[in-house]
Amino acid sequence: MPRRVDLDRACDLFIDHLKVERNLAPNTLEAYSRDLVRLRGFLHRRGIELAADVTPVELADYLLELAADGLSARSRARALVSIRGLFRYLVGEHLLDVDPTETIDAPKIGRKLPDVLGRDDVERLLAAPPLDTPRGLRDAAMIELLYATGLRVSELVNLQLDDVKLDAGYVRTFGKGRKQRLVPMGEVAADAVADYVEGARGHFLKRPAERALFLTGRGRAMTRQGFWKLLRNYAAAAGVRGAISPHKLRHSFATHLIEHGADLRSVQAMLGHSDIATTQIYTHVTRTRLLEVYKKHHPRA
Repeated sequence: MPRRVDLDRACDLFIDHLKVERNLAPNTLEAYSRDLVRLRGFLHRRGIELAADVTPVELADYLLELAADGLSARSRARALVSIRGLFRYLVGEHLLDVDPTETIDAPKIGRKLPDVLGRDDVERLLAAPPLDTPRGLRDAAMIELLYATGLRVSELVNLQLDDVKLDAGYVRTFGKGRKQRLVPMGEVAADAVADYVEGARGHFLKRPAERALFLTGRGRAMTRQGFWKLLRNYAAAAGVRGAISPHKLRHSFATHLIEHGADLRSVQAMLGHSDIATTQIYTHVTRTRLLEVYKKHHPRA
């Protein structure tokens, strides 16, 4: 007979499980926590204090409330992932008999095609940092490496000196769930990183023991926000139109690989996707572009 665990305790146990046993990244843990705090607030307002008292009716009403508050189908689907995870964990730990999410359908969302840069825009962006200053050498190395490897921005800024194997031409990174993967980086990116390490990193270095690869002016590891800001500035200087983000470069990396004939499994491995269905979105981008070219240039289109 399962113990009658209260909601607050149940959520704390689940978050500890995600942190300790599944080793999720801090940003992912924070997203789970936000989702569950909001759910608990809704259920508490309804007088529900125990996990065993939650029914599909309350959960359906909760999703309806999220929709009424203006959350998109995608955001509601993500919230449901957190809720499902909680109750499946409780059932698996014998703290609950029945999973109330089993009969709840996820909100239907259209598949959004990733926004990518054209190759001319990429070339202008890569050429934007000046190579006659330490800051320019650092920024050029970061942007080159991001486009050459398709790393997530968190993976890029968390790189250590030992993670970049210049002679072998690959980067070691740790993705979601701290899963290690090796990604090739190409000669141009390797040269840019070598120029930065040999000619500029010492300019930023304040502590000899610091092992972070990319450093700020204070000698600390570059932050996601700091890199995002410098990327936006270079995009504006290069005349790249539209919103720019590190993830847009990641999308561009994958799309350009597939456009040049890379197989889906290889791109999946480089991106660190656990499910190839996630990678398949880039084939849709390629088909869309092919159709645009066909309609524009074929006389019978």
